[in-house]
Amino acid sequence: MRGVPLPKLIAAVLALTAVTSVIMLIPDWNGDQGSTAASKIDTLLDVMIVLSSFVFSIVMVMLVYSVWRWRARPGDESDGAPIHGNTNLEIAWTVIPTVIVLFGAIYSWIVLSDIEAHDSDRMVVDVYAQQYEWHFNYPEEGVTSRELHVPVDRQVEFRLHALDVLHSFWVPEWRIKKDAVPGITTTAFVTPNEVPDGPLTLICTELCGIGHSTMRAPAYVERSQADFDDWAAQQPPMKPTEKPGETTPAEVTE
Repeated sequence: MRGVPLPKLIAAVLALTAVTSVIMLIPDWNGDQGSTAASKIDTLLDVMIVLSSFVFSIVMVMLVYSVWRWRARPGDESDGAPIHGNTNLEIAWTVIPTVIVLFGAIYSWIVLSDIEAHDSDRMVVDVYAQQYEWHFNYPEEGVTSRELHVPVDRQVEFRLHALDVLHSFWVPEWRIKKDAVPGITTTAFVTPNEVPDGPLTLICTELCGIGHSTMRAPAYVERSQADFDDWAAQQPPMKPTEKPGETTPAEVTE
């Protein structure tokens, strides 16, 4: 690319990347953090914002420069000069996106593997999603509830069951989101590490019908395992299922 001020273009790209990244990182996109996975996911988002700002800056700088550098002069109605292409440019716009995508994929894979690592002492909760309510069974404690209660600083394995249509399990402060799919059991792993002043909110994030916006449930993080055990001791017993290893929501089947 003869006559192209490459150092100035690179400087412009880096400057625009910095400005765009700062502006985009100012908002608190995800809100309060309430699990061990939250900080890792938030950092991943910040990295993706910077990478996206870099790609945006390359495109915008090259677009503005090209429009200015090769603009038609007033009165010039001639055809553009025939060109064959530029091998170095084609290599660059192939290699740079490839490196960015591979970096993002590898980094995301590392974060995903970390946040989905299983603790040996994790607690299991069967979560049942049904238009338009949630129901929770605790097989280890043998109780059932329409409120979600978990102890702080202990990993919880949520086994997600959809009784009718597709739903999705999401507590914003925990960051983890997982679909509940009819006919199969999906799992989500969360380790709450903060005790909020009040209940969090479990939200269905898949459009599941006319009452979708009302499909919410309170989620409480108990201050200790003992506090959780005290709460569980006051809950009604659940009905056993015919399938080993699972539980059936008593109130739903009655």
